[in-house]
Amino acid sequence: MKILVLNCGSSSLKYQLIDMETEGVLASGKYERIGEEAAFLTHKSLGKKVTIKRFANDHKDAIEYVLTQFTAEEYPVIKSLDEIEAIGHRVVHGGEIFKDSVVIDDKVIEDIKKCGEFAPLHNPAAALGMEACKKVMPGKPMVAVFDTTFHQTMPKENYIYSIPYEYYTKYGIRKYGAHGTSHMYVSQKLAEIEGKDVKDLKIVSCHLGQGSSICSIKEGKSFDTSMGLTPLGGIPMVTRSGDLDPSVITYIMKKENITADEMEDILNKKSGVMGISGLDPDFRVIEEASNEGNERAKIAIESFEYSIASYIAKYASLMNGIDYIIFTGGIGENQINIRKGICEKLQFMGVELDVNENNMRGEEKIVSKQTSKVTVYVIPTNEELMIAKETKRLV
Repeated sequence: MKILVLNCGSSSLKYQLIDMETEGVLASGKYERIGEEAAFLTHKSLGKKVTIKRFANDHKDAIEYVLTQFTAEEYPVIKSLDEIEAIGHRVVHGGEIFKDSVVIDDKVIEDIKKCGEFAPLHNPAAALGMEACKKVMPGKPMVAVFDTTFHQTMPKENYIYSIPYEYYTKYGIRKYGAHGTSHMYVSQKLAEIEGKDVKDLKIVSCHLGQGSSICSIKEGKSFDTSMGLTPLGGIPMVTRSGDLDPSVITYIMKKENITADEMEDILNKKSGVMGISGLDPDFRVIEEASNEGNERAKIAIESFEYSIASYIAKYASLMNGIDYIIFTGGIGENQINIRKGICEKLQFMGVELDVNENNMRGEEKIVSKQTSKVTVYVIPTNEELMIAKETKRLV
């Protein structure tokens, strides 16, 4: 069975074509700047990587062109589009409507749009991709896999906010979390590597990237997570603020005389480690500046590490101990010094990092010492494979 996995952004399209018999990736790529003259596609298949500059008017146009690459003479991976049996779509937010992955129909698409108020940068784009696929590949079964689904197992006391309860009942305001597909994948992968039942393990998964979240996993289920109502909450990220004293927001709005939309833009796009450092929103640039003595960059990195270590310690208390810590995501898998800085702040818990083992990027590996009371893993995430597995399960 071959499944196409799509991750649609507002002006981008990421994809993988996966052969479920081997769980191997036949082709992958990303269409960027859709709707702009500078649009281009980066496509990988059969060991080849090509960059094609081509205007794509919309997601429908982009998907149609991507499909031609699967049968292209230079690097064909399938003989016919008929070999694609289903399509899996990544959706960031399912609100309280979607408790699990679901086969897509017109009502599902409309409900995904409704949940878009909690993820305005992501859900509308996902809906666009679904509507485009209906036109390009009519009748092909499609499945929506939600980043929030894994966190539906959180106890109510862990997801409810200390505000008037009527706002929860009227508007669904509560903690939903994100990156659930990634947290589920790495926790299951760890159990597979260890040859243990995931239900017997206490895990803290750290998905660190452009967006970052921490998840406590108990008995194979999400017990608590750092992101909240939206992907803005939790630890500070590259451009997102993470948790704040709510009065900070109203104080700035009054002082600067700005609207709620303008404040939301500041918190999402101009804050985090970039906001503190004043540098470009590239973690590698900020970390390098920190190493070179840039004081603001150093504070930004320290704040990032401190917040993550604090969440790990908090979840250790909630679960009455931790067996494993997992680092995943672009930063978690590749930033050696960040992992080191976080683990050093957890020495009181018996976390002992092996500096030599930690000196690597993007490998599946134990990076703690054998004497460490908590085993620390780096496990590259594979959200696309998890989406493909969910799609296969439902169709």
